[in-house]
Amino acid sequence: MCRIYEDMILEKIPNTRYEILNNQYETEQRELSKEIDGLEKAIKRYEKETNRAKKFIRLIERYDNFDELTPTIINEFVEKILVHERDRKGSQTANQKVEIYFNFIGNYEPPKEELSEEEMQKLREEEEKERARKDRLHQNYLKRKANGKQKEYEDRYKARREEKKQEKLKSLKRTGIPVSEYIKNIKKTKLIYNN
Repeated sequence: MCRIYEDMILEKIPNTRYEILNNQYETEQRELSKEIDGLEKAIKRYEKETNRAKKFIRLIERYDNFDELTPTIINEFVEKILVHERDRKGSQTANQKVEIYFNFIGNYEPPKEELSEEEMQKLREEEEKERARKDRLHQNYLKRKANGKQKEYEDRYKARREEKKQEKLKSLKRTGIPVSEYIKNIKKTKLIYNN
């Protein structure tokens, strides 16, 4: 740059040529500065992600062998859980997307195995059949709900459930098991089956 300036002063190159070369130099300088900034950010991001991955691996190593999944363990591994709306409202068997974000690594989706074209076609056909079946069941549910049959069914079901509950409480009183102990066992059983 200094040499070009000296050449311009000594009138070896015209002013217009100097301005063109100077502008090119400044443009190149700005582009290089931007590229350097981008590379520095990429390096920082890489180092940050590497540190996060190392922290996650240390966490996994700490809980390598455990007998019981406790809330503490879950809280250390899971940052947040996003539960999206169901695909179809009012349906008991609707699909619902759930995203689990882990501490240090974010949302993790396990790799999906690649299917052949035949397998993909077969899977699409099965999904279409299942979707048609669900649509049919959902339409029937909406019809029952509109004409009041669903409410009658729910009332009958609720009454049967209440009868069974009362019978169970009577049998507990006869056997001498405290109701509070029975309720604790039921809650534990529900937790086991729901997980």
